[in-house]
Amino acid sequence: MKSLVVFLLFACSLASCNKPSIAQEPVFIKGGDIGWLSEMEAAGIKFSHASGRQDDLINVLKGVGMNTIRLRVWVDPTDGWCGQEDVVRMAVRAGKAGMKLMIDFHYSDWWADPGKQNKPKAWATMGLNGLLQAIDTHTRQVLTALKQNGVTPEWVQVGNETNDGMLWETGRASKDMASFAAMVNSGSKAVKAIFPSAKVIVHISNGYDNSLFRWMFDGLRANNAEFDVIGMSLYPDPAKWKETNEQVLVNMRDMVSRYGKEVMMCEVGMPVDQAETCRLFLDDLIRKMKQVPDNKGLGVLYWEPECHNNWKGYKLGAFDNAGKPTVALNAFK
Repeated sequence: MKSLVVFLLFACSLASCNKPSIAQEPVFIKGGDIGWLSEMEAAGIKFSHASGRQDDLINVLKGVGMNTIRLRVWVDPTDGWCGQEDVVRMAVRAGKAGMKLMIDFHYSDWWADPGKQNKPKAWATMGLNGLLQAIDTHTRQVLTALKQNGVTPEWVQVGNETNDGMLWETGRASKDMASFAAMVNSGSKAVKAIFPSAKVIVHISNGYDNSLFRWMFDGLRANNAEFDVIGMSLYPDPAKWKETNEQVLVNMRDMVSRYGKEVMMCEVGMPVDQAETCRLFLDDLIRKMKQVPDNKGLGVLYWEPECHNNWKGYKLGAFDNAGKPTVALNAFK
């Protein structure tokens, strides 16, 4: 009898060991870009939960369901905001609060977007080779500072809304896609050298515009650009968000099928006085992101949700003038 019991226990153990493991679904990213936060705090602005209880903004965003913070990096900003020191300090705060982190390199001293991709002042006279080295040095320097402070970003953008490349005119994609691809590779290699597991994002705006995305990513593929994620921005007309979201879903599915890449909505926004419409838009967009095949729809991030009507004239935030989140952010719960 004893030998039979031992045999049965052994057989049961083997059966348990041979059970297939159940793969866990990846965490869906729900986040916000809060690059203005330290400047807002310096101006005396306070934030509260919907209940009215005052708290650190990052905790307020956690309270509405966010799990990720995005921070932009400028090379040499005149006032210091969004420079390396500011970014590292904010990244440490986000990490201590248990938030995941995305770093967004603009490779400029100020805003880089579809309408402007200006070289930093210190890089202004550089040709392609000099710019490739500058991208490498700057990227490594900022990421090394993060690493030395115990911060590990999960995603890193090499360029911001690079619809026509970056570091114009040298890296203007419509004139020289190969040079832009080389810049992407310089940034990507620098990222992987410091954080091998971080995912590199190439980010362009108008996530509904499939022809734009095909033009850009066909060009980057033809020039052997190396990256992991296709990032998008989306700022729909409040009256047309349903149609726009349908176009976005078609585009995201096409990006996954055509290039085998993951996709992420790195920026979204809608007028703060359209909060209920914005909630509906975000609810639908999050559902559509989760419909992207093979779990390759990574998530959605709101751009500067903490802004209200009285901050720098920006009207697409999601907080009221009392410093409380609007109902728009309930979509992240």
